[in-house]
Amino acid sequence: MAEHRQLQRAALLDAARTLLTEGGMEALTFPALAARTGLARSSVYEYFRSRAAVVEALCEVDLPLWAAEIEAGMQSCDTAAGRIEAYVRGQLALAGDPRHRAVVAISALELDEAARERIRAAHGTLVGLVVRALEDLGHTRPRLAAALLQGIVEAAVRQSEQSAGGVRAGCPVEDPDAIADAAVALALRGLDRS
Repeated sequence: MAEHRQLQRAALLDAARTLLTEGGMEALTFPALAARTGLARSSVYEYFRSRAAVVEALCEVDLPLWAAEIEAGMQSCDTAAGRIEAYVRGQLALAGDPRHRAVVAISALELDEAARERIRAAHGTLVGLVVRALEDLGHTRPRLAAALLQGIVEAAVRQSEQSAGGVRAGCPVEDPDAIADAAVALALRGLDRS
């Protein structure tokens, strides 16, 4: 019985990922989850009490996987600068995933503070990944530098989102690769760009 329940929960989470990828946060509804999994809508409530609970469960499962992807990209680099570049580009690629964007949007709107704090803590493990690379580059305060580097990444994510919105609104936009290149340059060389 417990195994069946775990399989059903996994199927619901897979359906949620698909819905978020295909239609963003508006697509993640209990009727849609029920239709995707062949369950009755009332059965979905046996697994999750709300859409926020679905998102929290997705974050619990997916954040460690996403962190592992970024870490693997960093480990494939031979230099500290390469690891920092992989860290920045990995997060920007992740943030461009429609599923990730939708989870972030729902998290900001629907999760309670305790759930948001658990997600922030899990997300904070990403910052820990880059501390060693910053130490290797000679930063005397690598934890502070890592936190500031994360600010660069978050600003680049916002810029990418605004550019994507500009495409829809007919405004001039920045190329996502140019945004990533600028973020990497800022991370590695600060404002001293020749």
